[in-house]
Amino acid sequence: MNNEKFEHALHPELKASLGLLQPLQLPEQLEQARQLRPPAMEPNERVTIQEYHIVGGSDQSLRIRVYVPVSSTDSEMTLPGLLWTHGGGYILGTPEGEDQLCVDIADTAGCIIVSPDYRLAPEHPYPAGLEDAYAALCWMVDPACPLPIRADRLAVGGASAGGGLAAALALLARDRRGPKLCFQLLLYPMIDYRNDTASSYEIHHPLVWNREYNLIAWKLYLGHDPANHAASITYYESPSLAPDLTGLPPAYLCVGQLDPFRDETIQYATRLAQSSIATELHVQPGAYHGFENVAPTATPSQRFRNAYIQALVRALNE
Repeated sequence: MNNEKFEHALHPELKASLGLLQPLQLPEQLEQARQLRPPAMEPNERVTIQEYHIVGGSDQSLRIRVYVPVSSTDSEMTLPGLLWTHGGGYILGTPEGEDQLCVDIADTAGCIIVSPDYRLAPEHPYPAGLEDAYAALCWMVDPACPLPIRADRLAVGGASAGGGLAAALALLARDRRGPKLCFQLLLYPMIDYRNDTASSYEIHHPLVWNREYNLIAWKLYLGHDPANHAASITYYESPSLAPDLTGLPPAYLCVGQLDPFRDETIQYATRLAQSSIATELHVQPGAYHGFENVAPTATPSQRFRNAYIQALVRALNE
């Protein structure tokens, strides 16, 4: 799909938002992109933000950002928990970059959110980030954890690479017989290193996450050129490779029509459903990767975002 066709296919309310984006040269501008400040957050007195340092993967210190509804500090009640992994292609991002979303989710769903500042590639390729996230998940149910989290209402979630990590966490927790999960929220997840779907070939527009960016990010995350090491890549690295999806928690997946991850998301949702996993899938017409964060006031953005937050509300409070 050329750039003209891509822009023609955009939802009318999302076309103007392209002007808010800048092209990214990877890996040359990786450090520059990491220095970008996160967007300003609307104040919300109903949620407090706290920080802890725990033992992460490889026994290293791991900073975690925690979002706690104020109501939970006023009583001895326990609340559902969500382990949230931020996006950024496994090479970018911090928990602070998704403060607004996490505050909104914590407020709406009445849950405690733990977001680890997991190690990024290429300095720390797989499995560093995943092991950090798993350490944070285990900490949430540790008796020594100071947070009033219900161990029986625990979910994982994330967007883009964060969605990929969340999918991998669900598989890892199942296989290691770790914390039992009640839900996985996978927002346009980055889960297939092969980049061989039709949608992965369609998107080349330089202002959105596209095929070129994705190929580079996967190479950095895996720590090698996957073309030369395909036989050794595991499904914890690339969840789409998982041969068996039974025993996983219920799932909600969503993706934009103009997202290179469209087809891998649809395929993963289909396989979850075929494995008798309760699965809900939404595809947003005329939407690019991460559009709801770039144009939050647009009608499709609000509808898309509200739908996945409400899906989490239902799952955590059943």
